[in-house]
Amino acid sequence: MTDLLEISSGVIDGRVDLEQSGPLNRINHQLSELSESTAVVEAFSHCIVFKTDEGLVAFDTSNEQGGKRCVDAIRHWTDDPFHSVVFTHGHIDHVGGCGAFCSEAQRPSIVAHENVLQRFERYRLTNGYNHVINERQFGQFKRRGYDLAGDAQFLPTTTPNPDQTYDHAHTITAGDTRFELRHAKGETDDHTWAWVPSQRAICAGDFFIWAFPNAGNPQKAQRYPREWAKALRDMSAMEAELFLPAHGLPICGKERIATVLDDVASALEFLVDETLSLMNEGARLSDVIHSIKIPGTLTDKPWLAPTYDEPEFVIRNLWRLYGGWYDGNPANLKPAADSRLAQELAALAGGASKLAARALELTDGDIRSACHLVEMASLADPENADIHAVRAEVYQRRRAGETSLMAKGIFGSAANESKAKSDAT
Repeated sequence: MTDLLEISSGVIDGRVDLEQSGPLNRINHQLSELSESTAVVEAFSHCIVFKTDEGLVAFDTSNEQGGKRCVDAIRHWTDDPFHSVVFTHGHIDHVGGCGAFCSEAQRPSIVAHENVLQRFERYRLTNGYNHVINERQFGQFKRRGYDLAGDAQFLPTTTPNPDQTYDHAHTITAGDTRFELRHAKGETDDHTWAWVPSQRAICAGDFFIWAFPNAGNPQKAQRYPREWAKALRDMSAMEAELFLPAHGLPICGKERIATVLDDVASALEFLVDETLSLMNEGARLSDVIHSIKIPGTLTDKPWLAPTYDEPEFVIRNLWRLYGGWYDGNPANLKPAADSRLAQELAALAGGASKLAARALELTDGDIRSACHLVEMASLADPENADIHAVRAEVYQRRRAGETSLMAKGIFGSAANESKAKSDAT
């Protein structure tokens, strides 16, 4: 059995580098026992399980495809019935597998923050949209296990509404084990983290993911970086000895736990402070994005690498949270249609093909501008296969230079879209 605590300790202590440790976020549906009464099943979102005198208390259920595999892994560990399932929040990689947990003879009680119900309703209203954006974000990575929603309803019909909801705090007692649930905003407005005093353990959900915090996802609903940092500070004050995130490795030792929590909180606080400072001076969004650079002393750490989300996206989310959607550029208040503006610029350049050619020239030194130009070229002449071939190449190069899964997913999707159009002729 892999010793997950030993791996995380080695990485945090600097004794093990990432080439030695292997992936920090693994999707293998294997159960690792952390103590006689605590285990984790590594899945799209992990399932954290506690044995109590009245049955099992599980935090999260993975996604629809992983729920049964999580239950099967748990059943190789124990036959105890499920007493309760806690949704740390309503994202479908945490709640989508719940049907498998509810299919056994003794149905567990489902517990969550009250805002989970509102999230479920929003998912039903935006079912098609969520399929589109998650295919764009994760579709190219399915071979690595990132098949989030499958082909059915985005929110699986087998996922029940919570039986118990709470607003600020709630306690579950199972046998002689107490689970103190606490609400905080962070990646979502419905997030729960839990303190388990008998084990001096924290179940953190997605407040820590062994990567730069998912506080700016460009295709998803509002995130709350300032409140997120406060929650991490509150967790650190507990002086936990065991820290159980829903993604990545568990961590043991209060000094290690305090280190990683302080680093993530500091990164978020830096972005909040710098963004608000420039906003208060009247800067435009473009100026804010291109002015703020988070210190490399933070992002160089294995638990803060921008491999999923990234600081630039967090800045945009902060602007949306505190400033709305107007970016400070008057031309963008009521803009021309993208295609109309592209046609005008193509005419000035001497044709859409000239824009595309210039975009290709810029890819070696100014890839951001190259993307603008090739996008305008394709909008000005949308049926031109040669332009789509250039667009595919530009976005593929852009994808190769990115670190975050979100950026790679969007740029890769654009490249594939144009490759299909250029190959079709």
